[in-house]
Amino acid sequence: MDRIPILKLGSALLVSIQVDIHDQLARALEEDLSARIVATGARGVMIDISGLDVVDSFMGRMLDNIAAVSRLLDADTVVVGMRPAVAITLVELGLSLTGVKTALNVERGMALIGDGRYEALEDDRAAEGADDRDPG
Repeated sequence: MDRIPILKLGSALLVSIQVDIHDQLARALEEDLSARIVATGARGVMIDISGLDVVDSFMGRMLDNIAAVSRLLDADTVVVGMRPAVAITLVELGLSLTGVKTALNVERGMALIGDGRYEALEDDRAAEGADDRDPG
């Protein structure tokens, strides 16, 4: 059976979903991810769905389940790389993804999770933006 790779990135785990997921693969991902959260003490889980053109109700429920399990294990869930069509589809399906944060990319997702290195980067960028503003 295929597995979806789970990478450690700072204080988070990164899951990149690039293919349609079937029941067995979704269950394996939930089991693998929960074991890795406990083993690594990860503070967050980022799920990159930038490779998906379409999300159906099954995928929405799977994302919801992963977020629920992660929350119980004291890890935030951030979905990154969502395409506009995918967001529209989720809304049309009535899937709100309770407890799931979203970010445009991995860098912003890391800032949401609270990885100190990425928070400092965001602070630096905000300060640079403030310097660029016209004071008058």
